[in-house]
Amino acid sequence: MTRRPSMDPRDLAWWIAVAGFSSMYLPVYWWALFGMVDADGRRAGIWQSEEQAYGLLLLLVMVWLFWSLRRRINAAPTRPAPGWGWLLFVVGLLLYVVGRVEGSLLFMLGSQPFVVAGVLLLLRGPEAIRIAWFPLFYFIFMIPLPGSFVDAITAPMKKWISVIAVELLGRLGYPISSNGVMLTIGQYPMLVADACPGLHSMYRLLALGTLFMYVMARRSKLPSAVMFGSVLPIAFGAHLVRVIALLLITYHLGDEAGQGFLHSFVAWL
Repeated sequence: MTRRPSMDPRDLAWWIAVAGFSSMYLPVYWWALFGMVDADGRRAGIWQSEEQAYGLLLLLVMVWLFWSLRRRINAAPTRPAPGWGWLLFVVGLLLYVVGRVEGSLLFMLGSQPFVVAGVLLLLRGPEAIRIAWFPLFYFIFMIPLPGSFVDAITAPMKKWISVIAVELLGRLGYPISSNGVMLTIGQYPMLVADACPGLHSMYRLLALGTLFMYVMARRSKLPSAVMFGSVLPIAFGAHLVRVIALLLITYHLGDEAGQGFLHSFVAWL
């Protein structure tokens, strides 16, 4: 009889790490996708909301990123750094526990880069961190934006959009005025809602642009720097155009047109 080769201890360690990570975070992903059952028996996680719908896609991207780097990480020289490894791992576990106790996806999803970085340092060492630096960084985009942060950023953005829209349309001769974020064009009052500045759209576009720059891996840093620097202005400009378009549609076609199909179509466009 031939003797079956035993599993390499290094591979066994990786499988244990993957199993541990899965047992910790698969329930978190399930919660983010389906949420908890409400009083009506429905499930609705944040990944099903309009603002955070890109979460599941980011999860698939993260799986692909680490899978594509698995051979390089496994071939990295084994020089474990237990000091930093255990420190990051414990920090990640503490964030995870706080998130589970408080029911906060912000802490649970935010613990991922610390846990993964700690495992890489414990099993391989700093070289593995150097190889996997981008997916470790990319975990940031899986963390939902805190509501207080969104409110703090959205308020001045809505004001800027209102001021610019009134200035541009006023110069074109339209009867438009503003009172804070309440705009009046002709006889129609319109409120610049929280979704209009598009903070979540900027976040999504920033995640997409960052991934594109990493995949392209250009030697010259100038194109990447230009793309990275243009993401937020482009997103802000697009939402400014959206608000102006809705103002013009409402003024020329009436309130029903501005709040109906064209409202959703302009947002999508």
